[in-house]
Amino acid sequence: MLRFTLSQTTPAICIKGRTHATCPAPFCKILTLTKVFTMSDTSLPPALLTALSDLLGPSGLLTDAGDTEAFCTDWRMLYHGRCAAVLRPASTEDCAKAVALCAEHGVPMVPQGGNTSMVGGATPDNSGKAVVISTNRMTRVHTIDHADLTMTVEAGVTLKAAQDAAAAEGLMLPLSISSEGSAEIGGILATNAGGNNTVRYGNARELALGLEAVLPDGQVLNLMRRLRKDNTGYALRQLLIGSEGTLGLITTAIIQLQPAPRSRETALCALADPQAVLNLFAAFRKQDPAAIQAFEYMSGTSMALVNSLIEGASLPLEAPAPAYALVELGSPRADDSLRTLMEDVLGQALEDGLVTDAVLAESEGQRQALWMIREEHAEAQKRAGASVKNDVSVPLSAIPEFITKATAACEALIPGIRVAPFGHIGDGNIHFNLVQPEGMDPKAFLAQDHAMMDTVAGIVRTLDGSFSAEHGVGQLKTYMMPSWRGGAELDAMRKIKTALDPKNLMNPGKIFPES
Repeated sequence: MLRFTLSQTTPAICIKGRTHATCPAPFCKILTLTKVFTMSDTSLPPALLTALSDLLGPSGLLTDAGDTEAFCTDWRMLYHGRCAAVLRPASTEDCAKAVALCAEHGVPMVPQGGNTSMVGGATPDNSGKAVVISTNRMTRVHTIDHADLTMTVEAGVTLKAAQDAAAAEGLMLPLSISSEGSAEIGGILATNAGGNNTVRYGNARELALGLEAVLPDGQVLNLMRRLRKDNTGYALRQLLIGSEGTLGLITTAIIQLQPAPRSRETALCALADPQAVLNLFAAFRKQDPAAIQAFEYMSGTSMALVNSLIEGASLPLEAPAPAYALVELGSPRADDSLRTLMEDVLGQALEDGLVTDAVLAESEGQRQALWMIREEHAEAQKRAGASVKNDVSVPLSAIPEFITKATAACEALIPGIRVAPFGHIGDGNIHFNLVQPEGMDPKAFLAQDHAMMDTVAGIVRTLDGSFSAEHGVGQLKTYMMPSWRGGAELDAMRKIKTALDPKNLMNPGKIFPES
């Protein structure tokens, strides 16, 4: 029996719950935020301003530039907008009243959760006419039901807070993403986020049993039913999930929970290429697909950025590799033989030359340290300079071909470009991110963003994939929609948008290029 253990003590570093710090990279320093407005020059009609002030109170209505700046810029600091005000309702009732007031005056509304979007989906445009409606005061966890294995939470609860509330009851909220310390439940559902555990538990869509949302005219749509079977007409909650706030604002949700794992095994493996990563996934799936809780791919380039730019990150392997896999097995049974399964599969993979090196976490601290390496990829790329995000999905069997072809095409397009993909092997979702060449002007690099995205998207299309996997469309990829979702599909989407939001007031300019 071959055993693999960490050869050095790894500190128990856990970033869950941490909000991303201001990026110190030179690229971010060249970007400056624009002051929005002062109370005296807000574009809101005086009657509306007074009504909103009376409804929401001083902490629920922000109009000063210093208070609204952070709501008008995305996490990557690529999109900078202006807004007439930020509305912060504390309940569904107040949210509905505020939306109704804005609709009555024809004021555009931009729903916003934790503002962790990678595609500008929660950023207002530069007109200064829209209001941002933030859910960050709606932070109550209402109930946790052990019989139904559900929790009822408001939209402003962060994913980390929801995870902690479930854990305190001996349960698990299985959705896990890198930004869970700041991403909020409402935004996660609005973008149908996936994350690390999708291979076993599915996307946000599979975990939401019920929703409550405010429609663009202020009506409250109550879909708060904890039912597994309900065939009474259209599944409206599924229409709202993934709509990116263009059809309504999610205020409350019923989320499916799972029993907390009582045994877990985590390993970091070094491999030669993406094909080897996929073959390792197949080996684990052949032995026991139900045991796989997460299976993450990381490229050598992306891992190198983490190790060089993230404090406390270190590679617990003998040498760098072209590709890595982070494997986690889990079970609610305390005496499950997960260690034997992990050792058997990795032992055979080493003998076959599929895996070149591997370490197994021997403690929760070591497990968290391994996960920290994976979770910091987005932050490391942000610090490395300007980057172009390609959140794509392809069939599992096409992952190696996609990464190989797209890497070669982008390197030919921009010599010196750092191709830094990582992602979720189990569901075919690869974050094919492109980082500027060292020393290149960030603005010159970003000026070619459409050329880079079109290059990647062209390869994705030939493999029957999608250009948007879990980050959504937002502002970043609206120009792609007509070519990817044209004809009857895009026409049906536009008709749904027009039916629910005839004045195009809810998150205009997102998803649809001409909105």
